[in-house]
Amino acid sequence: MTATSSPVTWARADARRIRRQFLDVRTDAPPAAVASAMLGAHAQVLSAAELSLALRTADATRADVRAALWEDRSLVKTYGPRGTVHLLPAADLPVWTGALSAIPAGPQQQPPAVRMTAEQTDRVVAAIGDALAGAELTVDELTDAIVARVGPWAGERVMEAFQDKWPRWRQTTHTAAHRGVLCFGPNRGRNVTYTSPEVRPAEGTRALGTLVERYLYAYGPATPQHFAKWLAAPSGWASSLFTALAGQGRIEEVVFESAAAWVVAGDTDFPAEPARGVRLLPYFDAFAIASQPRERLFPGAARERALARGQAGNFPVLLVDGTVAGVWHQRRSGRRIAITVEPLAPLGAARTRELEAEAERVAVILEATAELTVGAVAVGPHA
Repeated sequence: MTATSSPVTWARADARRIRRQFLDVRTDAPPAAVASAMLGAHAQVLSAAELSLALRTADATRADVRAALWEDRSLVKTYGPRGTVHLLPAADLPVWTGALSAIPAGPQQQPPAVRMTAEQTDRVVAAIGDALAGAELTVDELTDAIVARVGPWAGERVMEAFQDKWPRWRQTTHTAAHRGVLCFGPNRGRNVTYTSPEVRPAEGTRALGTLVERYLYAYGPATPQHFAKWLAAPSGWASSLFTALAGQGRIEEVVFESAAAWVVAGDTDFPAEPARGVRLLPYFDAFAIASQPRERLFPGAARERALARGQAGNFPVLLVDGTVAGVWHQRRSGRRIAITVEPLAPLGAARTRELEAEAERVAVILEATAELTVGAVAVGPHA
């Protein structure tokens, strides 16, 4: 790696992100350390999160990720950036909860008759913390526990949700998670459970500064707007945050693709060579979502084929030399995984061999045997 005071090109920034994401050389680090480097694994589709983490390692499988989540608890399933379900390292949870709870709240999404006041929200979050301390409760059990503590209004089924109605308190689940009193427990049969992560959030301003530095280390150079988009936070607020951190000497400005962007202070070394290699990234992989500018990661035909209305993550993607070069899909049948890969351009013999090895690695992670087909993917984007 070489230090640079000259403009940072996409190729060099991309190569550094690939390296720091363990997408060039796989790591021997445990799943929690990988999740820390990625800034969390999106886990709305839990199997995709398992694959995201394990494919960055030399020999981990989905069983190792599950053990980290449910046995040694070095991973926590909770609401992370953008209010979406993530696997986050337990060791990083004080920073995450401190930072996420300090982000300015967006506009109310619920109709006026459904909304809760700030005082009601505080009462429900306190009730959730009390009910979940040392317990694993289903939604219905937690509803009963909250109602017993704050009153029947919290359990009124007024929230529109998936052709059903949820109890009023459920609009506070993200808030409770971000304040460190709620996370997911292991499923009880087909029922989701919640439990307490038993974490004390770090002070908000300090936690936000740490999160910016970690984000820039993983995905920099980046702008405040990139950071705001990653968090689903106000852009003006993010600009003020970056300005404050620059004033403290914690981050510094560089020229990235002819525009101003930011890195951690002193972190100006970038690889001299561009990224190389073939990877199969699952749904909602952190690299595909957080790496900006998106038009450089999804160039040309990749923008039309691998994004859904401009949104990354809805298709599993084929990564060739650090950029999206196709989509793929898997279908399991017993111990066999049928993997179909649709490249946007011919791969050639060497790249095809790399793809075959990558498909085998995916199958090992999923504890199956791969059947690779190179051809059209007929499955549409994930909702």
